[in-house]
Amino acid sequence: MNTIKFKSNIKCNGCIAAINDKLNELVGENKWQVDLNSDDRILIVESDEISAKDVSEELSKLGYSAEEI
Repeated sequence: MNTIKFKSNIKCNGCIAAINDKLNELVGENKWQVDLNSDDRILIVESDEISAKDVSEELSKLGYSAEEI
């Protein structure tokens, strides 16, 4: 399984709730998480089937940024 990490602007649990359904649909339930304690709000996605570009584009549609690191 590939792990992709992103620097994001996901700031709080409300933001996570806003992206929850779409990310679950895109990468699968329990296959992503956001480290809200990190200054860079690291989004970690585990998937062999989705690209970093796909994740970034989907988050952009929802009003969030995600830059692969």
